[in-house]
Amino acid sequence: MDIRVTSAGRLLFGTLTVRCALGRGGVTDGKTEGDGATPLGRWPLRRVLYRADRLAAPFTDLPIRALHENDGWCDAPTDAAYNLPVSHPYPASAEHLWRDDSRYDILVVLGVNDDPVIPQKGSAIFFHLAAPDYTPTEGCVAVAKKDMIDILKSCDPSTRMLIEKV
Repeated sequence: MDIRVTSAGRLLFGTLTVRCALGRGGVTDGKTEGDGATPLGRWPLRRVLYRADRLAAPFTDLPIRALHENDGWCDAPTDAAYNLPVSHPYPASAEHLWRDDSRYDILVVLGVNDDPVIPQKGSAIFFHLAAPDYTPTEGCVAVAKKDMIDILKSCDPSTRMLIEKV
């Protein structure tokens, strides 16, 4: 079963319909690094990462592991590790996954621009927790913590996220 995400900021999964935050650049079928847009398409859910110091592991049939303080994600298009996990300190630009806010307390790595990785076509596209006011993301999909926990219970490696313009 797909997790459907609409450009109107709605996420539908089974009988669940919830609000979600999308990229500050809207949605696009021409994703480029730094555009702030959420990529249209049907994406696999690769794995779940979570802050074990803040919450118990969410129940899911997806691969899962606890985040470490030095976890990062390379967003430098000219680096060999572009759109791949890295450890901080890292010599090129890389997002820190261990954040002071709660947005990455649970995050799901989406299979966007990873098979194969193409420079400039987007990096670090995640399904993660929303800010309390649903502030737009940098290109990710974000939901409330309760909704994320409910959704993950029914996800397995065959689950896909369908992001569509509606």
